[in-house]
Order: sequence, then C-alpha cells, then structure tokens
Amino acid sequence: MILGIGTDIMEVARIRKAFAKTPGLREDIFTTHEIEYCESKANKFQHYAARFAAKEALLKAIGSGLQFGIRFNQIEISNNDLGEPFFNLKDQAKVFAKKKGIKKILVSLAHVKDYATAMVIVEG
Repeated sequence: MILGIGTDIMEVARIRKAFAKTPGLREDIFTTHEIEYCESKANKFQHYAARFAAKEALLKAIGSGLQFGIRFNQIEISNNDLGEPFFNLKDQAKVFAKKKGIKKILVSLAHVKDYATAMVIVEG
C-alpha cells in the first residue's frame, strides 16, 4: 500500500552557491559516502542537487519535514550494482520510518545542466 508520494526540484546553482557561502553545510546535509560519490563525478553539483532533492522528496512523502529529530545526513542515498539509487536510513530517520510502518521506499533521480529532480514513493 502506498503511504506517501513526494517530489522535489532543485537548482544546481543554488546548491553550489550554498556550499561556497556556508562552510560545513555539505557535511550537515550529506554523509561521507554521498560526498565521496558526488566528488568523484565530473558534474558533482548536479549529483549533490539530485540527492538533496531526493531527501526533500522523502521528507514530503513521509510527512515529517525536519521534525522528530530527523537530520538530512541521516538520510543517505546510495546506488546498487546497476546504478539504481536507494535510501539507507540512519538513526532517527530509521526509527521514524519503522514507527510509520514503512516497508519500502522507491526513488528516482534525474538531473540536467541547471536542475535536478527526485520522486519518492513510500510503501507500507
């Protein structure tokens, strides 16, 4: 059963400017694994923007926002061997998902030169 759907779009330039303006912001939002992944890409800010959009879309889908002690860096996006993205929830995000009865989270990411987008479907 679908418990929630979320979507988000992010300007790539916005995340680039935010990182330049606010030291430590990257580490507040992304895990070490995500940072290593994005930094390895030629268009790293597109990848950061897509992952940020996915985190926002998930928070919309589960109806929590940044409440209940959930932090952005507790929501990690990884890729399987085929390159498909998936969520790895940690700490409070994992606890909240369990309380909500979330069994499966589907995520799709896309990015082009100036924009990144994500869609999330949460099933229980």
